[in-house]
Amino acid sequence: MPSFDPVAVRADFPILSREIGGKPLVYLDNGATTQKPRRVVEALSRFFSYENANIHRGVHSLSREATDAYDGARAYLKDRLRVPATHELVFVRGTTEAINLAAHGLAPLLREGDEIVLTIMEHHANFVPWQVLAEKTGAVLRFAGLRDNGELDLEEWKSLFTPRTRVAAFTHVSNVLGTVNPVAEMTAFARERGAFVLVDGAQALPHGLDDLGAVDADFYAFSGHKVFAPDGVGVLCGRRELLDAMPPYQTGGDMIERVSVAGTTFRRSPERFEAGTPNISGAIGLAEAFRYLEGIDWAAARAHEHTLLTHAAAELGKMDGVRLFGTAPGKAAILAYHYAAAHPHDVGTILDTEGVAIRVGHHCAQPLMDYLKVPATARASFAFYNNHEDVEAFLRAMRKVERFFGP
Repeated sequence: MPSFDPVAVRADFPILSREIGGKPLVYLDNGATTQKPRRVVEALSRFFSYENANIHRGVHSLSREATDAYDGARAYLKDRLRVPATHELVFVRGTTEAINLAAHGLAPLLREGDEIVLTIMEHHANFVPWQVLAEKTGAVLRFAGLRDNGELDLEEWKSLFTPRTRVAAFTHVSNVLGTVNPVAEMTAFARERGAFVLVDGAQALPHGLDDLGAVDADFYAFSGHKVFAPDGVGVLCGRRELLDAMPPYQTGGDMIERVSVAGTTFRRSPERFEAGTPNISGAIGLAEAFRYLEGIDWAAARAHEHTLLTHAAAELGKMDGVRLFGTAPGKAAILAYHYAAAHPHDVGTILDTEGVAIRVGHHCAQPLMDYLKVPATARASFAFYNNHEDVEAFLRAMRKVERFFGP
């Protein structure tokens, strides 16, 4: 049975034992990328040391082994994530490519005056592709705002839908506010009105929100590097009938059915969208990461993360000049804040001298920064392997910032 022991899981991540400037590493930049458990590192080392070869069409042993591992990773992830069929799981470089692929594929279905509904909390990866698509097709972008606590104004979002709404794209979890959107409800609402739905799941899966079948979106995108797997790999899950009707995103080897001087025909999904040699090791590492996560009791892990978040927010909120962003109920363990006396980059630099790694800037969410009326924020984002010592080190480092910049 899955269980959760904060001490044991922390020991599974080798990088957490290192020091920065002679001080223990306190890694609170999990929203940007997560660290990798030892078994993922070992799986990659094993592949490159003993199994490395190109996949498909090779008849030698190494190629067959690599092909089995790559195809096996897709089959495992299909079951693990409750995706209906392996044909509906496309390996890509990450969430950004997944959303661009979907937007490219939906382009022929949009006409001038059609509408794309977004939220103001979207990451640039789920904002700019639709903005570009609107410019190309003459479609109109419509945006839903937020409540004071950072929660999506769901009634406003629903009110944006009209008979011309063709696409609804929204994040599962905000990378700045930590807000967890009611994606199953939103998906059902949008699809009932004839809109295609894409969900950006990059920040959801690292917190165990990985039942894609329950979301039931037309497209669901996520990145490996944010879910304890290698970078350069991700997934676009899409409905088979939509994927097969979409034009190829790239062309090249392994995605063709037949090539002649007279023309080319293309394979069906997923090969249709995996031109050239894919990230074989990345797919293997991604599957291994999810195998590791099978051993996590996610209810307990999320409760642990919430305890860390609550304590950090409460203590940080006591500091003069600190403004916290995102207090929606049930939010993920992401803490964005602005300290009036110092620029976020100065905050991050001082924290680094204490071995504390956070993220500073606009977090690829400039429309949200404009909406919140701040140029940038600092962000501490927690994972299940963080502990109370990490929180205390973070708070001590912030008190150093206060002493340096305060009155």
